[in-house]
Amino acid sequence: MDTQILTIALSTAPTMLLVLVGILINTPGWATPILAWGISIHALGRRIHASRRPIHAIGELRSHMDVRFEEMKDLWRSELHRVEEVIDARLKHIEGR
Repeated sequence: MDTQILTIALSTAPTMLLVLVGILINTPGWATPILAWGISIHALGRRIHASRRPIHAIGELRSHMDVRFEEMKDLWRSELHRVEEVIDARLKHIEGR
């Protein structure tokens, strides 16, 4: 009986501790003393939100990436064409012997 109670208590303790810490951190006024560097969770959230780019930036990023992929395709095609020419030249040299 004591082992069952201890098992239940130990299995629920981490969850309860996490919930309590979350409540303390998200309660205004408690956040600043809890955090080591004195940055409140609310201020950190505002900084993260302010650093997000607008939705249209996603479209710009996608078009930029499309351009970069096309450039890389062209680069690979030219490099592969050069390799093909070198291999052809070597094969002709071998066949000529």
